[in-house]
Amino acid sequence: MNLDTEKITRDMQDIVRCKTVSYRDESRIDRSEFNKLHALIEERFPHLYNVAKPLHIGKTGLLFHIAGSGGNNFCTCAVLMAHYDVVPANESEWSKPPFDAVIENGVLWGRGTLDTKGTFCAILESVEQKLSENWRPSCELYLSFSGEEEIDGESCPEIVRWFEKQGIRPDFVLDEGGAIVENAFPGVKGKCAMIGIAEKGGVNVDCSIESIGGHASAPPKHSAAGLIALAACALERASYKAQLTRPVKEMLATLAPKKKTLFEIAFKLFGKNIGGEVNAMTHTTCAITRLSGSDAYNVLPPKASLGMNVRLLGSDTIESMLAHMKHAVRRIEKKTGATFSFHVVNGMNPSIVSDTHCVQWENLKLIINKTWRGVVVSPYLMMACSDSRHYCHISNNVYRFSAMFMSKEDRMLIHGNDERIRLSILFETVQFYGNLLEAL
Repeated sequence: MNLDTEKITRDMQDIVRCKTVSYRDESRIDRSEFNKLHALIEERFPHLYNVAKPLHIGKTGLLFHIAGSGGNNFCTCAVLMAHYDVVPANESEWSKPPFDAVIENGVLWGRGTLDTKGTFCAILESVEQKLSENWRPSCELYLSFSGEEEIDGESCPEIVRWFEKQGIRPDFVLDEGGAIVENAFPGVKGKCAMIGIAEKGGVNVDCSIESIGGHASAPPKHSAAGLIALAACALERASYKAQLTRPVKEMLATLAPKKKTLFEIAFKLFGKNIGGEVNAMTHTTCAITRLSGSDAYNVLPPKASLGMNVRLLGSDTIESMLAHMKHAVRRIEKKTGATFSFHVVNGMNPSIVSDTHCVQWENLKLIINKTWRGVVVSPYLMMACSDSRHYCHISNNVYRFSAMFMSKEDRMLIHGNDERIRLSILFETVQFYGNLLEAL
């Protein structure tokens, strides 16, 4: 596919300039910026809008349908996904303004360039160009975009419910996830394409305790803040059992076939001590992320609380997690007479594991190798959560792959300061989607 790199660059800049920032507090969201983006893509992608007017679903969902000419040997119904909302950016900490889309030395700076306005733009560009060449897919093709993925919003679940009401079950879904990476595994040379075939469950949980409060001049043995601190320590110590899930086993079989058994034993026995990603691949993790008590130094808090982000693995569920947490603080309750309350703010159990023994998986591997010659394609377990988890209700073939090369430094920029993308990488992403569309 011959790319119009000037158009792609200009479109990507203007997409980044739309400040589609998501906040959990609705009053902080500037809906005019979302409307601005909607108007922009209608203007820049006229062939798509002529063929498929989008359905507006939920607050921010956009669903395009391009009718197929008949099934092929890839799939009968495909969904290409991305989200166009972004997390906030502290502009004072950026080297360049996060929404100015500055280009310097072939690098485009801006919030969302990696997560995921890059893939959002690439999908639109590839579809627009193919439609301008009178291309049509063989399968039914849907483009599914949400503007509230970063806040676990309802737009994507509502899109999935629309599919359910229509009786449509996609047999190929592609969303953000793994990327083309180097040094993916000890002893593996060259580049690997890491495709998420499952993701851990994500749960936000509050733990709180109430007390009488009062003046700090005559404190009890333990204030509510002191007790919640004891609970925080107990919850951090209460590790979850080690598990080797199918995505991890398949990843080891792909990347280290001769040492698969050795790595499986090491991961299961020592994963917690190894820490980092290995620990996260083999355990449910619990991170204490919020603490609150009194607003004044000399006032005992009548209530103290902590917030946790839990990533559930394998057979662990929200129900078993709560039982595990209550057991972790039971000794403190018996010793002090305190009573801790737990409240699940929101969350989901781990996703299903997608199929890797099917034509969809094999064709995806072929398309990746057509775009990036010689890369090793491997399944893996996603630690983060994506909108694609909602599609697991209606499809067994949900794959999570951000179609671009990302260095370790690039991956650290996601949700961080100075997020940016090399234009050459963006053009490769457009080419990948072009190759994918030709197969559909």
